[in-house]
Amino acid sequence: MTTQSKPNVVRFGVYEFASHRQELRKAGIRIRLEGQPLAILQMLLERPGELVTREELQKDLWPTDTFVDFEHSLNAAVKRLRASLNDSADQPRYVETLARRGYRFIAPLNAADAETGVAPSIVRGQRVWLIAIAVFALAVGGWGWRQWRHRFAVPALPVIRSLAVLPLTNLSGDPSQEYIADGMTEELIGRLSHIHGLRVISRTSAMHFKNTQLSVPEIAKTLGVDAIVEGSVTREGSHIRVHAQLIRGATDEHIWAEEYQREYRSILGLQDDVARSIAGRIESSLTPQGRASLAPVSAVGPEAYEDYLKGRYYFNQRTENALNKSVVNFQQAIAREPNYGLAYSGLADAYALLGFRGSFPSKDALSRAKAAASKAIEIDGMLAEAHASLAFIAETYEWDWATAEREYKRALELNPGDARTHHWYAGYLMYVGRFDEGIAEAKRARDLDPLSLPVNNALAGRLLVAGRVDEALEQVRKTFEMDPHFAPAHQTLGWAYLNQGKQKEAIREFQQALQLSGNTATDFTLDLAFAYAVGGKRDEARRILATLKQQHEKGLVPSGSVAILYGALGELNEAFAWLEKAYQERDPELTYINVPGRRFEPLRRDPRFKKLLVRMGLAD
Repeated sequence: MTTQSKPNVVRFGVYEFASHRQELRKAGIRIRLEGQPLAILQMLLERPGELVTREELQKDLWPTDTFVDFEHSLNAAVKRLRASLNDSADQPRYVETLARRGYRFIAPLNAADAETGVAPSIVRGQRVWLIAIAVFALAVGGWGWRQWRHRFAVPALPVIRSLAVLPLTNLSGDPSQEYIADGMTEELIGRLSHIHGLRVISRTSAMHFKNTQLSVPEIAKTLGVDAIVEGSVTREGSHIRVHAQLIRGATDEHIWAEEYQREYRSILGLQDDVARSIAGRIESSLTPQGRASLAPVSAVGPEAYEDYLKGRYYFNQRTENALNKSVVNFQQAIAREPNYGLAYSGLADAYALLGFRGSFPSKDALSRAKAAASKAIEIDGMLAEAHASLAFIAETYEWDWATAEREYKRALELNPGDARTHHWYAGYLMYVGRFDEGIAEAKRARDLDPLSLPVNNALAGRLLVAGRVDEALEQVRKTFEMDPHFAPAHQTLGWAYLNQGKQKEAIREFQQALQLSGNTATDFTLDLAFAYAVGGKRDEARRILATLKQQHEKGLVPSGSVAILYGALGELNEAFAWLEKAYQERDPELTYINVPGRRFEPLRRDPRFKKLLVRMGLAD
């Protein structure tokens, strides 16, 4: 008596798994499933109806020398398996979860014909009849479906018009590798945001959900998006593995999941594959510009790319120390790859921000930032980031308004989904007096980056400048709902009070802003002194003025700040003398000079003010 060998092929539902080929098929079509999700499926199919414990899975699939978060990795692997089987954790058809214990395969299994000992002639006969029945059923069913659909107009599945890429999880077991996961998240957001007609939530808002416990539907509702991309990054020596999945926001339905494993030096190609896979799955038609934006990126060495990722990681922290670190990393990337356009663009951003915040002398920052941005465009004229940087420099330091607008428009043409460019362009439009357009751009930036405190606060400021006080106050209230301790929002509220003649309330808000900033922010100190001066507390204003002048001698305060305080005190000759110094220094403070209701308002009636506006290209 012989023992029948265990079949190598099993069927369940519309699926077929061939263990000897390590292959899963659905209705005859191969489904790409590999790695741990595939191994979990095989273990479950070997013991149908039985509990396979988490401990057994860990022992077989996650050896003790694997330095990863087992719980997260197991949950992610099972989630990918379910996505491939179109299964649900809440109402499982195949894989059932036994809380805190493990998993069980619950669907009935049937061995494939070739392995069961059924006579081939009988099988062929059965297949002929089955095929005939299936063809007839399809024909009748197709006719019935067309009639039913015609009568009841069944709607198509919702189209994906917006999505958010959640921070990829670093599963490398090494916190120092966090910059890779964060950097890849930002790059993926950047690639997808180029797609015309698709709203992609900006990095700032997406980062709010790092290590979140919220469900996908909760996140999607908060951000107002149709779909969510989530995943993980694991770096193991010279290899990198990325898992990504696309999930419909409202229903938590898995649309697509995939795992990619490459050598680390192929990381750019890996990112390109992920972006293209997601773009291919979303139900949004790509314009020619959108397709072009997803063309393969220029290849650079892994060491240079790693330096670039570190540069962006530090740049996003925005502190002076971190910005200086970002400069070093961008320079290292350029030293390795002299034609690395993105690294030059990052360097331009870092220098521009250092100069804007007074950490670098303005002229020095201008020359370095402009040289880097120009080099980036020379290398690759399709880099939206570099065009945006050049626009910011032309506007803030050179007061070349025509060039600034041309470069902003070019940047938005190349990447219409970049919240930062919309945010900057909104400022430009306000400075040149085009308030309605500026507010529209500010709202677009807010829609793309809904949880960004600076973007929300800037919108309130734009509304206030345009005289839409009630809307401005409502927007300030919304910003406080996100963070009542956000100092710039107190600053904006202070200006709202000041414009209403409520000096006492304005002083209180400026004091609050200064206290929340640690009493170190020159911006808030200047506004407090301004409120003191126009509110009749001249001695307090003069004490602050003396301090600012001392800091100016040390290169810590620009000339424009001193000019503003002299103007608030009514000492116009001193004010215009310091304004001339600011003009020669290319002080970014002067960018705001024509904005009504703000710091330069006490100087507006003097004829010298109009002459300065003419010199700056803001008046005829």
